Amino acid sequence: MATSENPPPPTVWPALRYDDAPGGLRFLVDVIGFREALVVPDDTGDITHAELRWPEGGGVMLGSCKYTDGAHADMRPGTTSVYLVSDRVDAVHARVQAAGASIARELEDTDYGSHTFTVRDPEGNLWTIGSYRGAP
Repeated sequence: MATSENPPPPTVWPALRYDDAPGGLRFLVDVIGFREALVVPDDTGDITHAELRWPEGGGVMLGSCKYTDGAHADMRPGTTSVYLVSDRVDAVHARVQAAGASIARELEDTDYGSHTFTVRDPEGNLWTIGSYRGAP
């Protein structure tokens, strides 16, 4: 049985590309609060592939633009928006503020019942952290 300490494995994986993948990874781990599950570096320390887990369930994949080919080669850094559900929105917000990250939308309570804010990562992707878990 899945719990907050043992969330189910992700079955949907948003995938992001970064010009500076190590910097993107550090931001997502150190500022937003993801956990590194798998990081595959190249010989120079760039990231060919990484998987990060959200402590409250789910995950994202990321990698360097220079390792992107095929249909994914059209993906550009800074064009993605991801919504993260959290029971600790205020704590994440405090960590984001302390890091001096660019807050795109200030902390607010929405008319649909979410306590939420949006932060921009160093390459421009938008990360909205909110308490709204979606329709049942």
